Amino acid sequence: MSAVIEIEGLRKTFHTLRRGRRVAVDGFDLLVESGQVHGFLGPNGSGKTTTLRALLGLVRADGGRMSVLGARSPEELPRVAGRVGAIVESPQFFGNFTGHRTLRLLALAAGVPTGRVDEVLERVGLRDRGHDRVRGYSLGMKQRLAVASALLKDPELLILDEPANGLDPAGIREMRDLMRSLSAAGVTVLVSSHILGEIQLICDHVTIISRGRRVATGPVDEVLAGFDQHEWQVRVAEPERAAELLRAAGLPVTAHPDHLVVGAVDEPELVSRTLGEQGLWVRELVPLRPDLESVFLELTGTEPHPTVPRQVDDSRLPDSGPHDAVIDLDAEVRGVEA
Repeated sequence: MSAVIEIEGLRKTFHTLRRGRRVAVDGFDLLVESGQVHGFLGPNGSGKTTTLRALLGLVRADGGRMSVLGARSPEELPRVAGRVGAIVESPQFFGNFTGHRTLRLLALAAGVPTGRVDEVLERVGLRDRGHDRVRGYSLGMKQRLAVASALLKDPELLILDEPANGLDPAGIREMRDLMRSLSAAGVTVLVSSHILGEIQLICDHVTIISRGRRVATGPVDEVLAGFDQHEWQVRVAEPERAAELLRAAGLPVTAHPDHLVVGAVDEPELVSRTLGEQGLWVRELVPLRPDLESVFLELTGTEPHPTVPRQVDDSRLPDSGPHDAVIDLDAEVRGVEA
């Protein structure tokens, strides 16, 4: 696959009134290849939005090399701008304009056929509200309108910063379906979001940034596999006795009110055999796997407790499905460019 976004050694420093000189991005690398839905994650102030703004020429980088669709950024961005759609930070619209008029003006300014307006309104679920004034839109509707504006040019690359901000659960699902359909149509998507469960569901690759530096990157499954501690959830009639027997066998055991978590187990038969030989029969033995939330918290140093619960690997269980994990990651700290 060809590279759609390349960032090498990006560095950006700000001066802030309260904190003085602050390094927002410190030698950051990012590679997004054609056809990927690539999640870009980081806690508040980690450099996420600064990276996107620098990539799109909205702030001047202090060092590093960047390219978008093969064009050097920011020098050659104008020649590929028509192939890129982007939302960075909270969009602002004129409240007295309707959604339809807003998009029509943007289409005319960009040289896009105005027939695209109805198409993108339909695609983001605003067809029935397109002729309402924007001041009457909810936050989620304004976010949908912003996504529609990014889709006007029918882009090859779509960059979305918190596209699910303000959306209710149904809207979040629609946004997920939209990104999947765009990917199926060959659009490359770079998405930043604080809804980690959604990132895990829709993204095939992920990059995590912390304190301006990359701390993990790669296919989502591979990033998660690197944190697999071979843990198993065990339910048994006498959990206290079972914990003693398993610890005596050299296995780390964490007791919970209704189950045990046993670590360092490559072969689950070891657990059932150890307990079965002492007359304790296992009622449940389920593999646990790290989820994106626990890996994110561990990598970025924002873990609130010494031990973050793992997600049950329910891929082999009937009628199971993932649950959204939400972390409060606010907008980037603003500063005055150095």
